[in-house]
Amino acid sequence: MSAHLVLQNISYTTAEGRTLFESLDLSLDRMRTGLVGRNGAGKSTLLKLITGEYAMQSGAISQAGSLGVLRQAIQASDTRTIIDELDAAGAYQTIQRMISGTGTLADSAEADWTLESRLAEALEQVGLQGCDPMRNLSTLSGGQRTRVSLAALILKKPDIILLDEPTNNLDRDGRQAVVDFLAQWRGSALVVSHDRQVLRTMDRIVELSSLGLKAYGGNWDEYKQQKDKEVAVADHDLVVAQRNLAELARKARIVAERKARKDSAGKRSRAKAGLSKLILDAREDRAEKTTGRDRQLADRQRQKADLELQSAISKIEQIKPVSFDIGASKVPQGKTVLAFQNVTGGPDEQAPIIQRFSFTIEGGERVAVTGPNGSGKTTLLRLAIGELWPIAGRVHRSGPFAMLDQNVNLLDTEGTVLQSFKRLNPDSTDNDCRAALARFLFRADSALRPVSTLSGGEMLRAGLACVLGGNWPPDLLILDEPTNHLDLMSIAAIETALNAYDGAILTVSHDEDFLSEIGIGRRIALNEVV
Repeated sequence: MSAHLVLQNISYTTAEGRTLFESLDLSLDRMRTGLVGRNGAGKSTLLKLITGEYAMQSGAISQAGSLGVLRQAIQASDTRTIIDELDAAGAYQTIQRMISGTGTLADSAEADWTLESRLAEALEQVGLQGCDPMRNLSTLSGGQRTRVSLAALILKKPDIILLDEPTNNLDRDGRQAVVDFLAQWRGSALVVSHDRQVLRTMDRIVELSSLGLKAYGGNWDEYKQQKDKEVAVADHDLVVAQRNLAELARKARIVAERKARKDSAGKRSRAKAGLSKLILDAREDRAEKTTGRDRQLADRQRQKADLELQSAISKIEQIKPVSFDIGASKVPQGKTVLAFQNVTGGPDEQAPIIQRFSFTIEGGERVAVTGPNGSGKTTLLRLAIGELWPIAGRVHRSGPFAMLDQNVNLLDTEGTVLQSFKRLNPDSTDNDCRAALARFLFRADSALRPVSTLSGGEMLRAGLACVLGGNWPPDLLILDEPTNHLDLMSIAAIETALNAYDGAILTVSHDEDFLSEIGIGRRIALNEVV
């Protein structure tokens, strides 16, 4: 029997009473399926139902074949080793005893002489060739530990694999290891990811929303083409709905004007005709009944047209990336906004991670800082904004700048979005603040939402509103891994906002699609891990 995983009529409600999804059906055969959707839609919950980490509330899950799970975060204790994570410690120790000549008869019977070659092959496949299986996990970076988890899947060869955001917090090489692993995978796979490189290795994309699951054949690029067509259809439906409602309103005005003229003429003729009151009242009653029927028909048509308009607007809001109106930074092209002159620095003055580093950024330039985890990218940003002072050399900043880190720490988590905006833009009037936040989709009462209740994407959007929505946007915007933990809709919104901004950008990001979308023209490479 071929491996498969079938979900039937699955529903789940949180402890707080929020329904994540209802009556979901999904079938996984021998293909790679990417699961996408807004943060909070229930993607990770669905995976935890499959693995049994969460108890089923309704429906059924049937599975044929073995299941392997890539853990999102591996705990690195002082005693746990690579071979422990590969779940092969016992078999490995048996082989080592046999090699050293201390093995028993039981060891001889149980020894798997293919283990060492399979271990070496699995580690090589994920870029950890030559790595000692007894090496402690605490000596590895987060990206290297993820690679060890990938090696464990290769070693176990499960029929079905589940991966939940496998490239989160990985550097470029770590991401590439995940992409290569999935590109070569020939079994069943269900992968929750917002990484477009990962999604390009998929055979189909399944989208989870409040409406349920919707499958799209093909990988990310084909999914994107189909979504673009949906947006075009939704745009057309919105225009048609607006036109229909306007036409009904125009006809209603014409009918009302005709009735008013007819009523006025009727009153004049009634006064002149000299007919009995009984006859006149009967005529008036018939006219009112006809008018009432016409009015009811018009009301039904108007209600139908209004529902169609609201449906079209709702669909647009669900599938169309938002757009932003951002004021000009007024920074001249060619003006130096940031300069490093032979800068040496870092948190540890005895072993500075940045050494004798020089570069300049000019107005309008878009520059990415690249390099493996641990090479000093975030340290460079901290030096750029003055959070760290250089041990040697000089950092020169010209004009206003702003930085958004992964946690958007410039927002006050004790207050509202509006309060953060006012604090960061003290020269803006209340109307200016409201108007600016509305341009970033924090309209009316949503501007009064506590910052602590915002999702990751909403936090970053609020941060961008605060630094780009004021009367004087900064000359330089500095970003540290801005797309980490964001869903695809949020990433698209951030890319749109940054493309509307005309100042200089300095960003750290391992998301190649993001860097391409925002028009990065130059890279500062930190290639060595110190």
